[in-house]
Amino acid sequence: MASIFTKIINGDIPSFKVAESGEFLAFLDIMPLEKGHVLIVPKKEVDYIFDLDVNTYEGLWNFSKQVSLALKKAIECKRIGIAVVGLEVPHAHVHLIPLQTGAINFSNPKLKFSNEELRSIAERIAKEFKLLS
Repeated sequence: MASIFTKIINGDIPSFKVAESGEFLAFLDIMPLEKGHVLIVPKKEVDYIFDLDVNTYEGLWNFSKQVSLALKKAIECKRIGIAVVGLEVPHAHVHLIPLQTGAINFSNPKLKFSNEELRSIAERIAKEFKLLS
């Protein structure tokens, strides 16, 4: 069965996309730790990040870097944190999280934004991504 991320990639589930290439998709986490929390996934469904082939693995990190540059311009923060965690979705993914303090804590309460707010955040990040491309 396809992962929720594959369903997002295929357009079966809506998302707030911020960047896309032939191999990768970046979209907002709808239950973010911080405003602008982005998930980046390879379009190829592979459960464990270290099982990705070398080209996809390296491409994921390069794409993540480009998205992080756009995210830093779009969302005021001290730094962009990065994490690869969890077993909750069997599809390799990277979290990019704008940081105001020095730590990422996945046990913190998740933030809630309206669809309009999420759309606006995604549009700002996407605009910066296009300017960098």
